[in-house]
Amino acid sequence: MDRWPRVTGSRTPSDRPAPHDERRREHTLPVLVTVDEAAELLRTSRRAIYIMLERRQLPGVTRIGRRVLFRGADLLDWLDQKRAPSPEE
Repeated sequence: MDRWPRVTGSRTPSDRPAPHDERRREHTLPVLVTVDEAAELLRTSRRAIYIMLERRQLPGVTRIGRRVLFRGADLLDWLDQKRAPSPEE
């Protein structure tokens, strides 16, 4: 059920995306992602996603009836803000 490319093996510095290429990742996600897709992206469980929803910890939430969707770009931006700086930065 993988929808996004996975990296296998070790990466060399030339394999890493340049900072200006970071935005390209947005195009690999649909505009709206489901709870299951958000859980896969965040590498967590559906239950954890619903708990984070209750606590209002996730961005880009859209509710259509009982269905919960997330804006993919908002999730990626949120993840980028949460990352710790690397030693090179």
